[in-house]
Amino acid sequence: MSDLDPRFAEPAYPFAAHLGMRMTGWRDGWARFEMALAPEIMNRHGNPHGGAHASLLDTVMGYAGCWTGDPEVRQMALTLSLNVQYLSRPRGTLLIGEGRQTGGGRSTFFAEATVVDDLGELIASGTGVFRYRKGGA
Repeated sequence: MSDLDPRFAEPAYPFAAHLGMRMTGWRDGWARFEMALAPEIMNRHGNPHGGAHASLLDTVMGYAGCWTGDPEVRQMALTLSLNVQYLSRPRGTLLIGEGRQTGGGRSTFFAEATVVDDLGELIASGTGVFRYRKGGA
């Protein structure tokens, strides 16, 4: 499912592309990415590696706080703190991460996110603190 204005679609950065992430929604204070449960992100138990969950949470929270409303103006941020709670195993075939900016100021922002599978199972949640990069990029 996509809720993405094509003017704001960004190709996945190399690490996200490697994991199979793709942007499916982005607007002020909110972002959504999806990631298929492919063999390369699984651990030895056949579940997604915890780093895959953490990467998806980090990505959607970072994008949620970097919306500018202008496709020609990019804002970037660095992760200062990332907390992840692993809650369940996926039953479906797709991980869906949604992040929301929850506060902040001129130099930092706060965000929260969830990861669910395509069957609605809550897989992980997280919170983060991010610092805007000076000059936007």
